[in-house]
Amino acid sequence: MARYENILELEPDLNGEELRIGIVMSRFNIDVSEGLLGACTAELAKRGVDEAGMLLVTVPGALEIPMALQKMALTDQFDALIALGAVIRGDTYHFEVVSNQSTSGVAAVQLDTGIPIANGILTTDTDDQALARMSQKGTEAAKVAIEMANLLRELDDVTQ
Repeated sequence: MARYENILELEPDLNGEELRIGIVMSRFNIDVSEGLLGACTAELAKRGVDEAGMLLVTVPGALEIPMALQKMALTDQFDALIALGAVIRGDTYHFEVVSNQSTSGVAAVQLDTGIPIANGILTTDTDDQALARMSQKGTEAAKVAIEMANLLRELDDVTQ
């Protein structure tokens, strides 16, 4: 924490030690999803999250991710959750439906439960774009989950 006159600033904390992180991964576009997962779990481990503190659940596609996230969030066993998957544009309107509904569902679960959720669901025009972005997005999702879990803990401490 840094102090600027009368302002208390909570600094980003990327220490994942003792955090419990749940991951929900779509099996649709599995090559991209597994790339996201590999980068995500590597970053979680790098930041100190113990492998025993991670739980991976897979679902058929991006539309099923919010339901699994909600079930996990309601257990109160996780400090943060991560959604991983890829929605790649096809020739129909289905891309927009899946992209919009999965994103809305993830946001709703986060707000309804108070458990931070890092949205690592890629939405791209092509397979090549998804493959190019999967490592960065998986890494970012891990960092977001850790930072938000720590921020909420710290907010609890300073607001009590």
